[in-house]
Amino acid sequence: MNARQQPADGALEAVLGHARRWLTVYPERAVPATGSADDAAERLGRQLAAHGAPTSEVVDRLVAAVEPGLMASGSGRFYGWVMGGTLPAALAADWLVSVWDQNAGMRDSTPGVVAAEEIAAAWILDVLSLPSDSGVGFVTGATMANFTCLAAARDAVLAERGWDVAQRGLVGSPGVRVLVGEESHGSVELALRYLGLGVPDRIGADEQGRMLPSELESAIATAPDMPTVVCLQAGNIHSGAFDPFESLVEMAHRAGAWVHVDGAFGLWAAATPTLAHLTAGLGRADSWATDAHKTLNTPYDCGIAVVSDAARMRASMGIHASYLLTASTVDPYELVPELSRRARGVPVWAALASLGRDGVAELVEGLVAAAQAIAQGLGELSGVTVLNDVVYSQVTCACASDAHTRAVFAAIIEEGVIMPSLSAWRERVVIRFSVSSWRTGPDDVVATVDAVARALSAVSSRGGEESASSPA
Repeated sequence: MNARQQPADGALEAVLGHARRWLTVYPERAVPATGSADDAAERLGRQLAAHGAPTSEVVDRLVAAVEPGLMASGSGRFYGWVMGGTLPAALAADWLVSVWDQNAGMRDSTPGVVAAEEIAAAWILDVLSLPSDSGVGFVTGATMANFTCLAAARDAVLAERGWDVAQRGLVGSPGVRVLVGEESHGSVELALRYLGLGVPDRIGADEQGRMLPSELESAIATAPDMPTVVCLQAGNIHSGAFDPFESLVEMAHRAGAWVHVDGAFGLWAAATPTLAHLTAGLGRADSWATDAHKTLNTPYDCGIAVVSDAARMRASMGIHASYLLTASTVDPYELVPELSRRARGVPVWAALASLGRDGVAELVEGLVAAAQAIAQGLGELSGVTVLNDVVYSQVTCACASDAHTRAVFAAIIEEGVIMPSLSAWRERVVIRFSVSSWRTGPDDVVATVDAVARALSAVSSRGGEESASSPA
């Protein structure tokens, strides 16, 4: 029996069993992956067989080969990069998206999933207090969300100078100056590279990475007539800090600039009144990028691009061809770089529906509370210094020297109880805890601080930093 003749229900039953087991064991297993990619490749088999295998055997082989190489990224003790866990409702919806296998590009061909995405988009705008008539596109992640928004920005500021990018390209154009904070995330610079805009001009920031209004004012004044895009940040990757939006947005708009906000994980601070001081003025920007698989805890992948001028978003992203249906309103493919894509907005609908407005606020507040508790605990350990003001979900710390910090991080990963990230910030090697999972609770906070304490003790017993070898 070949693959086309094998019943799907057998495969689903096999997967369900493995999924139930994984969801049971991963919260308690070692957080870092224990196997390598080469190990997994050997177990998978490098040569394609002449004849296919039964579906259940394929599933079993896949699980056995891959699981040792999986991070327990949904664990309440996972703090690497900025990766959220997965809410149960969002996971269930994601399974259905794969089972339904709909191409969510055209509204009238797959109206069921598109309706769910449209409602999710409206809820996002409402929860985040963004203009209700904004265009919303579901993309792969924050990089493509930034790309989508900045494409609209590029085209808009050039259109104001009479230059049509869609018709004429960029060669010979007046050019676009992009101003970013000194600690802007690399995904913004990558999106600018994709868009042919080159390296941006960096604006000075304070010790927490917040753009300085005086520095932006000076930069704008150097070329007041240049088409300009200003990229602000909601949530610095190391400090969690937010740019002072009220003064910066007003200043940029006064100069005729487009304002984009990279809020990959920080945009969700706007969902709770307790963090309103961080997001004041954010809603007056022109575009916003975020990632639902971070703070909202949906599965990979689900970036969200929001542009206040929906018509401008459609002009930059849309295409029309005779073989495509044309919706009476807006087709999803007109708002994103992809003509074909899975219905990745459906898990967003499920996450929001399961949480409700109050639940979203509680989720965000819980992440912040856990981060602040971790910071307090780390600050009480001898030999650890917390370097940032913990205003959101990020905790960045260091030891007495870079070598010592690397050694402590290596000991943490070797034990495997928790998994933060190794990074560099303010000319120091640092350990960063990004609290992003809905599962992180008081017990995880205690376990985290205890794990760092054990790592400090282990490094000390091995003779300190001289024994260190960095895994990063």
